[in-house]
Amino acid sequence: MKTTHGTLPEIIRNDSNLYEGNLIEYFQIIFNHAQNLQHPYHNFRHMFHVVWLCHQACIFYVETLTAREMRNLLIAALFHDFDHSGMMGNDDLNIERAIREFKKYVIQKDREHVEEIISLIQVTEYPYKIPSENLTLCGQIIRDADMSQALSEAWIQQVIFGLASEWNKKPIEVLEMESTFHKNLKFHTKWALSTFSQGDVDKKITETRELLELLKTDSKI
Repeated sequence: MKTTHGTLPEIIRNDSNLYEGNLIEYFQIIFNHAQNLQHPYHNFRHMFHVVWLCHQACIFYVETLTAREMRNLLIAALFHDFDHSGMMGNDDLNIERAIREFKKYVIQKDREHVEEIISLIQVTEYPYKIPSENLTLCGQIIRDADMSQALSEAWIQQVIFGLASEWNKKPIEVLEMESTFHKNLKFHTKWALSTFSQGDVDKKITETRELLELLKTDSKI
C-alpha cells in the first residue's frame, strides 16, 4: 500500500486501497448538489481539506482503525458542513442540515453504518457539547482536522476574511477572536500532535499578535 498522502482524486478513488470502497458517488453528490461550496469559509476548500486531513490520519492509524471505520470517518468529513448556512451561530441547525442531506444521499453500501457516521458528523458542532477526551478515536480525528484550518498557510484569507464575510464582522474583529482561539487550541490525537506541533501553534499566536500590532500602529508615512 502507498504511504503518500495523495491528491484529492487519489483519495476519492482510494488508489492506495486504504479504506473500504471509494468515495466517487459522494464526491459527485457534493460537487453537484451542496449549496455552500462557494461560501467564504464553509466552502469546498474547507470541506475537502478536512477530508484530506482525515485521510492522513487514516494512514497514521492504519494499524489501529479498520477499513470500515476509515470509510465512516471520511464520509462524515465529506458531509460535516454540507449546506452550511455560512452564518454565525445556530450550528446545531447546520449539523441537522448536514445529517438530513447525508441521509438523503446515503448509498446502499453504507446504510448499516448510518448512525455511526451521523455520530461523527455531530461531534463537529461548535461550541462542543462533548469533551474531546470522551470521544472515540474517529471522533477525535474529525474534530482535530476541523480545527486545524487555523494553522494552514492560507489561514488569513480562508479563516479571517472568510469568517468575517460570513459573520458580517470586520476582519480585525475576527483576527482578535482568532488570537484567543489559537491560545486555546488543543489537539487530542497522536496524529494531530505529531502533525501540528506546539511550535506551529505558538508561531500562529505570534503572527496574529504582530498583525494586530501592525494594524493598530500609527503609520509614519
